[in-house]
Amino acid sequence: MQTIDLEKISTDNLSVPAYKEKNLEVDILRIDKIHPVVSGNKWFKLRYYLEEAQQQKKSTIVTFGGAWSNHIVATAAACRLNNLSSIGIIRGEESETPSSTLLEARQLGMQLVFISRDAYKSKELPASLRNRDDCYIISEGGYGIKGAKGAATILDHGLEKNYTHICCAAGTGTMTAGLLVHPSQADTISVSVLKNNFQLEDDIRHLVNNKKKPVIIHDYHFGGYAKHTPALLSFMNEFYKQTGIPSDFVYTGKLFFTINDLVSNNYFKSGSKLLAIHSGGLQGNRSLSKGTLIF
Repeated sequence: MQTIDLEKISTDNLSVPAYKEKNLEVDILRIDKIHPVVSGNKWFKLRYYLEEAQQQKKSTIVTFGGAWSNHIVATAAACRLNNLSSIGIIRGEESETPSSTLLEARQLGMQLVFISRDAYKSKELPASLRNRDDCYIISEGGYGIKGAKGAATILDHGLEKNYTHICCAAGTGTMTAGLLVHPSQADTISVSVLKNNFQLEDDIRHLVNNKKKPVIIHDYHFGGYAKHTPALLSFMNEFYKQTGIPSDFVYTGKLFFTINDLVSNNYFKSGSKLLAIHSGGLQGNRSLSKGTLIF
């Protein structure tokens, strides 16, 4: 199986006329290139959890996610790379037609355990797992201090310029917290992909001990988590035509749309330099009808 390759990370400049007209420089940090499955921020958030699990002699990683979770399939792949067993606690009843995400997780060796949505809210372990001493538990999305610590190392690969803004998409807020932990002086803009997730700022603050705060934008969720509109999908195709950079409708498509819209509305001062984090995880696009996206 292909290993993690940090040498593939690049910083791609976006030669978009609309940005140049505003005297803005916009780059994308392509951490999505490091691995086809454990792509982008997923590996960075997992790295210190997996390290601790091995130090504690744990043989099995247990984590949580939904049917199209980037985190679930990335954890399955990362565990295989590290010779660890993996168990995914999946939200909702098992479907007769599993998602391609869950099928891939199974192919990578992950055991899937389905629990009701009500039980999932409390993140309770099934009875069969509660007394096992070989298990190491990772929260949904890698949320936690170690996840943020790992996410902080993302910027070790992308601060060649003196950026004024670092922009990312946010689900649990773990990556955003990591970007705040890093000593960069740039302002952090975090685009929430969940509808009305006003708890996000507190979740981020829980992981960050310093006084830096992100600007959290809640207006570009396109209906909620994993929701999309024709306008978003059209933008993703046009963005790919202009830049050659693929995105997904759950996270990065919403991030790039937000940046584009903010630029159009003169949000950034002339001369600003933006670094957007491409957090990977394109596998969710498989849920779209064939031909919806051109990449």
